[in-house]
Amino acid sequence: MITGIGALDFSKIGGAAGLGKDGANPSPGAADATASFASVMADLATRTVDTLQTAEQAAVQGMQGQADTREVVDAVMSAEQALTAAVAIRDKIVSAYMEVSRMQI
Repeated sequence: MITGIGALDFSKIGGAAGLGKDGANPSPGAADATASFASVMADLATRTVDTLQTAEQAAVQGMQGQADTREVVDAVMSAEQALTAAVAIRDKIVSAYMEVSRMQI
């Protein structure tokens, strides 16, 4: 099972979309999968923004001479991975929406 993509750690999201820990059996009390999906996406977006802000702060500290070059590079690479993952997830969601919208009723 995939536990994360770059800076996005999926293992911290418990019961995503009503799935149990093994990813197959519905967990008890998972009444609304839509709310779970929305909360997962909101959480991922929040963490992506936090990662980008951390990288920006590290870059500014690096320019001021307050941070080590390695720390700045690590923060920027983490932000790049998080942004790439967020764009890929967005593209998949848009693709799925377009596919559903083309379905005949």
